[in-house]
Amino acid sequence: MILSFKNSIISLVMVFTVGLCLWSIFDAKYPAEVSTDTTHHPDAFMENVVATIINKEGNPSLKVESPKMIHYAEDDTTYIETPHITLYRQSPEPWHINSAYAKATQGLDKIYFWDNVVIHHVSDSANPTTTMTTTTLTVFPNKQIAQTDKNVTVTQPSAILHGLGMLANLNEGTVQLLSKAQGEYVPNAS
Repeated sequence: MILSFKNSIISLVMVFTVGLCLWSIFDAKYPAEVSTDTTHHPDAFMENVVATIINKEGNPSLKVESPKMIHYAEDDTTYIETPHITLYRQSPEPWHINSAYAKATQGLDKIYFWDNVVIHHVSDSANPTTTMTTTTLTVFPNKQIAQTDKNVTVTQPSAILHGLGMLANLNEGTVQLLSKAQGEYVPNAS
């Protein structure tokens, strides 16, 4: 009798603990910047993410790092907090993209970055070190294309360019400013 009462109490405590854990997971509050749609409910989330996507040849094509990612099945959208995306290309040096927030749609076919977007790659045999800053950016990783209709600053060792709107072929390393382009020559300090 005492043994079954003790087992019942232990079982009750375990059920209560599991229930409390589940409640805390489902009651978690997500930042308003991530999603303001109250009809959306996440189906999965990950923390401390480091994921590398491998292409058909077995080489890395994309690396995603984030402290938190939240996925919504209704529209196959993933919200990414403070993402660091590494986009590998034919050149030996990849592009690195950072921002405060990002949203990936259609898997990782389209990634929309916003709030303090910085795109950077170090020099290689074909291209100089390049850093671009803007407020929003849409990247198509499979096509190696990045674009924005916002103000952009492109910084290279000897030049600073400003423009409104940008279309970049990240694989080739070409950047086209779409309007109001202005440049400054910055001589190297030797």
